[in-house]
Amino acid sequence: MRFTDTPELAEWRTTVKGFIDDNWKQGRTDDDEDNPMEEAAPDESRVKPWLDKLADSGWIAPAWPKKYGGADMSVLEQFVLSQEFTEAGAPTSRQMLNLVGPTIMLHGTDEQKAEHLPPMLRGEVAWCQGFSEPGSGSDLASLQTRAVRDGDDYVINGQKIWTSGAHRADWMFVLTRTDPDAPKHRGISYLLLDMKSPGVTVRPLTNLANGHIFNEVFFEDVRVPVRNRIGEENRGWYVGTTTLDFERSNIARVVNIEKQVRRLNRYVKARATAGQPVRDAFRLEMVDRAVETSVCALLSFQVVSIQARGGVPNMEASMNKMYGSELQQRVAATAMHLTGMAGQLRRPSGIEGDLKVRAAMDYMTTVSATIAAGTSEIQRNIIATRGLGLPRG
Repeated sequence: MRFTDTPELAEWRTTVKGFIDDNWKQGRTDDDEDNPMEEAAPDESRVKPWLDKLADSGWIAPAWPKKYGGADMSVLEQFVLSQEFTEAGAPTSRQMLNLVGPTIMLHGTDEQKAEHLPPMLRGEVAWCQGFSEPGSGSDLASLQTRAVRDGDDYVINGQKIWTSGAHRADWMFVLTRTDPDAPKHRGISYLLLDMKSPGVTVRPLTNLANGHIFNEVFFEDVRVPVRNRIGEENRGWYVGTTTLDFERSNIARVVNIEKQVRRLNRYVKARATAGQPVRDAFRLEMVDRAVETSVCALLSFQVVSIQARGGVPNMEASMNKMYGSELQQRVAATAMHLTGMAGQLRRPSGIEGDLKVRAAMDYMTTVSATIAAGTSEIQRNIIATRGLGLPRG
């Protein structure tokens, strides 16, 4: 594992920082920085021009081959890119770009590639993922949304849930069961669905922080052309696991946690200057969070180092995800301890407001961290069985 950049990576980091300075930071000060742990609507007047510049440079999809509009970056180059973009608070990609894009790229027809990849890179269409269902989350292969072949169409009936961005999406990539008698990992097909199709209903799911990100989506006799199937019928599970050589260290999560810990450090110092020092027990809690953040960074370095050597991080990726998501919650809890009654306000004033310490919002938005993208229970099972070789119970 390397802890410093090679000369080539150092030069690349300088290039990335220069690009950020020229295209993102102009007219922006450190005081403009949003709270990294808070879910907030992006400023489209800034975000779209930035993403357009990324697309022009090929950096919007860094792992994609250049012939499809990407940059063909190595995992270490992607690591540096994500690290510096996150530190600057700059968006790194368009939603779902690196999920459905590689699938179409590797399994789609020439017509499907021509129809979907260029507008995806240009940000002309928005996508959402139709995977999870009320009874199929961690055990996704048990999904029950049905797609029945009817001539040149599939007719879909069922429901998806926790569908991020469905209320804004133009298209959905959806897993459906096309053979109910096959073993659960088989009999699934991968379809591209126009969200304007008759029979699609999107209902909002509002989170604890009163944010609307998730939705539930209902399908009632929705017709999808067979030509919108990606790959073979009943092989959708294997199509859906498609990846390119993406950097999966989750360094963006680490950087956001580091930024939050720095913000809390500034808050503690400001309290002391104002004659309102926090309790020693809470100062020691801050020390714990700082140490844990360094551990989290090392886990990310471990993952990307394995990838850079051509390996596939398995247990290591689960360790990284579980530790990082649980650390997000601990940092949010520490913020609540430090701020006391003031921390219960969604939009605090005083020192908390000046430094944008929004402990209540952080606390609520991190509740789902250990559930989304694979629960901590699932990650512990992977660590136990694939990492420690323990028997399945």
